[in-house]
Amino acid sequence: METRIAVIGIVVENRDCVGQLNAILHGYAPYIIGRMGIPHPERGVNLISVAIDAPQDAISALSGRIGKLPGVSVKTTYAEKKK
Repeated sequence: METRIAVIGIVVENRDCVGQLNAILHGYAPYIIGRMGIPHPERGVNLISVAIDAPQDAISALSGRIGKLPGVSVKTTYAEKKK
C-alpha cells in the first residue's frame, strides 16, 4: 500500500484531553516517525508536532480523531507525492 509523509500540528488548550490524545497517538505508533511536544505554560497551551509515514486513510483518520477532542486543534501538511 502506498504511504504519504506528513506533519501533523496539534495545539492542546484543554489539558484534560492529554490522556485521550496520547491513547490515540499510541494506536498509530507503527506509522509515527517522530514526535515533539513543547509546553507553553505562560499561554496555557501545549504544542505537538508528529511526523508520520502512513497510508492517506490512516493519516486522515488520525487527524479526524484528534480534531474531535474538545479544546484540541489539528492541521496536517503533506509532502508532495513522488511521480
